[in-house]
Amino acid sequence: MGNRQRPGEILTKTEKMKQLQSAKNEDVEFSAEMADHEDIEALRRGEAADRRQAREIHD
Repeated sequence: MGNRQRPGEILTKTEKMKQLQSAKNEDVEFSAEMADHEDIEALRRGEAADRRQAREIHD
């Protein structure tokens, strides 16, 4: 099976895990020195969303 997906295709749990793992490896620059309150809040919200997503896939 290839990496292409049809619109509306339902993924298996394994396929979802693979996508989640690859999404976590995005190359994003973040400078703690340059971060303001909104940046820190966005980082916390993103981490919480990652935890929820991982829990949802493992259930």
